[in-house]
Amino acid sequence: MNYFYEHIFIIPIIAFIISVIIKWLFSIQKKWKLDLNIALWSWWMPSAHTAVTVSLTTALGLKYWINNDLFILALTFTVITIYDAINIRYEAWLHAWALNKHIWERKFRESLWHLPSEAFAWSILWILVAVITFYL
Repeated sequence: MNYFYEHIFIIPIIAFIISVIIKWLFSIQKKWKLDLNIALWSWWMPSAHTAVTVSLTTALGLKYWINNDLFILALTFTVITIYDAINIRYEAWLHAWALNKHIWERKFRESLWHLPSEAFAWSILWILVAVITFYL
């Protein structure tokens, strides 16, 4: 058995760290200031919370197979997390946009949501991170 099979909780930690590093590198590329807080923003892709849930669900599926209660529980939380990232945050974006259009004293962040294509593409990466790490 490998180390990550016995210590499965490390896989989502690795996915989280990778997502923060990728987000930080993207922020440098966009010529934003070199600030780690940017990498911890929850509204910008790649989504760290999706990285954690998708990689954990994948790792549990690899270790216990998909008919196990732990996998089903993790999958449920992953679906809720991705649903939130795509749909509920979209509604929050609509509210922020409307408020910003009509109220000039305060600006609300409008970039809150993730596109379904973004969530899908990044989820594939987190699945690959979990599979590769699991079999190291």
